Amino acid sequence: MTADPQRWLWAVGAVVLWLVLIAVTVWRERRAAALARARSDAMASAGSGQGQPILVAFASQTGFAEELAWMTARALGDGGVGARVRSFADLDIETLETADRALLIVSTTGEGDPPDAAARFVRTTMTAGADLASLRFGLLALGDRSYDQFCGFGHAVDGWLRRAGADPLFDMVEVDDGEASAIRHWQHQLNQITGSVTAPDWTPPAYDPWRLVERTLVNRGSPGGEAYHLAFEAVGETPVWSAGDIAEIGLPERDGATPGSREYSIASLPSDGRVEFLIRLMRHTDGTPGLASGWLTQGLALGGEIGMRLRPNRSFHSPADETPMILIGNGTGIAGLRAHLKARTATGGGAWLLFGERARAHDAFFDVELQAWLASGVLRRLDRAFSRDPGDGRYVQDLVAAAADELREWVGRGATIYVCGSLEGMSQGVHAALEKALGLDVVLTMLEDGRYRRDVY
Repeated sequence: MTADPQRWLWAVGAVVLWLVLIAVTVWRERRAAALARARSDAMASAGSGQGQPILVAFASQTGFAEELAWMTARALGDGGVGARVRSFADLDIETLETADRALLIVSTTGEGDPPDAAARFVRTTMTAGADLASLRFGLLALGDRSYDQFCGFGHAVDGWLRRAGADPLFDMVEVDDGEASAIRHWQHQLNQITGSVTAPDWTPPAYDPWRLVERTLVNRGSPGGEAYHLAFEAVGETPVWSAGDIAEIGLPERDGATPGSREYSIASLPSDGRVEFLIRLMRHTDGTPGLASGWLTQGLALGGEIGMRLRPNRSFHSPADETPMILIGNGTGIAGLRAHLKARTATGGGAWLLFGERARAHDAFFDVELQAWLASGVLRRLDRAFSRDPGDGRYVQDLVAAAADELREWVGRGATIYVCGSLEGMSQGVHAALEKALGLDVVLTMLEDGRYRRDVY
């Protein structure tokens, strides 16, 4: 049987179009990296100090370490010392061996794990022989003392540098959950480097006022606890943010509690005209509500104002619209995934959502929107598991395992994987399922290339 020439032409055209889209995506990623390097090099040349610029390197999961890295570079520049900023994703042996001084801001995720963007550094650089005898370094380790391996990755980097012959400029500075006094100590060490005596203390960024305009209980009767859809409108001008960014909400001092900040994934886009969240009411073992979730879902009156700032989280930003996305999450983690779906178009690469919760009757969050995205083509596939439903009993990692063949096909077409939700249980289970479905080497390569990204808590 003779092939239809027209059908061959269509097939060749489709392949050419696919190759063009891949080329455009790679060009955009390389251009973004080049712009970041240009910004860093401009900052390096701005310093007027003697010697080569100080290398400032960050390993960031949620963007906080990156933010501190740029603040560090600006403080050095203000003190007359040049600085060049690099992500651990772009850090290699040669860069470290040719530097005379380096300041490293290193986050730890979970129980001692490195941020995703540092995966290549851990696998290739930290396992290679290095002679860093000419390097002096300072290290700011970010962590959370509620985990046994507090600042575990920071300690691992510190130990590796010392074994490679590098000398510390000062003892490692550990930061517990953004502790202000520890960050001030880091700034003091920077002042020692620059010789500055007048540099002002770093203070937390100012919060902007936002007004609560909607709060809806979306899963009444759920066995998993109450979840609320909240919406806030800016009192002043609405700022710009991107899917994947994070909101920091300042908590007021009340009932003898110490004020602080809480972070939530943003479930909306600037085009919505408001910031939206999906927040679960947490309760202590005695039944009393959690400090932040209790105030936001119970205590704050409709129309009441809060202080909030929106922080970029570049490690969880969307890929190009033509790149297929595999979105995986559970519980209120669907909030961050919802923003990515809102940013997609029906003519783009499409998205596939795999989501797990307790009961379909109560916890099918944003179901109306999901069905509309399915109908429009924004969402090409939707798989959901409900662990408490009779006849189901599955978790989201079970969906990953069951769809292994399709996952390999999507990844083969250049899809990215975004995971949002609980750190304990879900993210580890999903990671293990992905390794089994795709292979360990593929998962590691995707991590290193930024095609596998996580926002877990």
